[in-house]
Formats: sequence, C-alpha cells, structure tokens
Amino acid sequence: MAYIVVNSNESIENALRRFKRKVMTEEIIKDLKKHAHFIPPGQKAKLKSQNARKRNKKRMRSMRTQSMAPSNG
Repeated sequence: MAYIVVNSNESIENALRRFKRKVMTEEIIKDLKKHAHFIPPGQKAKLKSQNARKRNKKRMRSMRTQSMAPSNG
C-alpha cells in the first residue's frame, strides 16, 4: 500500500505528484490490472491456443506473400 506524509508547507499538487510517482514505482496499477479478472485454467489454455493459431496464421500469410513476390534474377 502506497502512502505519503504531506508536510505542512507542501501544496496538494506536489503531494499528489509524489503519490502518483510512488504508485508507479511500486507497480500497483499494473498488479491491479493483472488481477482484475479471474480466468479459469481451462479458459486460459483455450485463449493461449487461440492466440498461437492467430500468430501462426499471420506468419503463414506473410510467408506466402514473400514467396509470391517476383525475384529480380
């Protein structure tokens, strides 16, 4: 948990800026986003295989276009 002590002669803007910087360095937002939704293990595996299929499809498409290009030889 990030917290800061606000000095009596410090402005709210400066304190807020220090707080934001501390939150960024402790990666609280990143961790919060990572744990925002629970994905069951079976669903996670399904998503992983779908992403792999997409990657392979894109890779094969780019290889096909490269092989069809006329060569200068």
